[in-house]
Amino acid sequence: MSNEEKKVQDEQLQQENTVETAETVSAEEEVVEMTMEELQAARIAELEAALLASDAKAKEAVDASLRARAEGENVRRRSEQEIDKARKFALNKFAEELLPVIDNMERAIEMTDKNDEALKPMLEGVELTLKTMTSTVEKFGLKQIDPMGEAFNPEFHQAMTIQESADFAPNSVMLVMQKGYELNGRVIRPAMVMVSKAPAGNIDTQA
Repeated sequence: MSNEEKKVQDEQLQQENTVETAETVSAEEEVVEMTMEELQAARIAELEAALLASDAKAKEAVDASLRARAEGENVRRRSEQEIDKARKFALNKFAEELLPVIDNMERAIEMTDKNDEALKPMLEGVELTLKTMTSTVEKFGLKQIDPMGEAFNPEFHQAMTIQESADFAPNSVMLVMQKGYELNGRVIRPAMVMVSKAPAGNIDTQA
């Protein structure tokens, strides 16, 4: 083989080696590029998962806070209701004990001879005392039930007897035997009353 042929052969081998090297480098660069993309995708997926987990924890914390606030509000409301109830009816027992005193004072006034000049100072004193007492207890929610002439209501009145009457509409209170009392809207003693009914033979002839 001449030197010239050898030289040509060497150049061909060198070119082939250069091409192979270039192909190898390109393949390695492609592998590196794919690996970086995979790493970036994995990192993004990891961050997204962490974000979802963080959002879930934040939502749980908000829900827990709302539940705690609602429970606190319920406890506060129940406490206020209990306090209000205790305040309203704290005088219940005292009021029940006081009613006979008021009844006796009213009966004393009714039975006193108002034409007796000697008894007038005493009568005026009892009337003033009764008025002061009733106005004082009213400030604490104790009110009289005096249903004279009103329709009979079993929630507030206790019927002691029923009488025929042409002067009162049927089922009306025609006499209050004993006044009732309520404390802040709750009846502690119903009024004892006489209830009217239509006279016998009184037939409604209206068409």
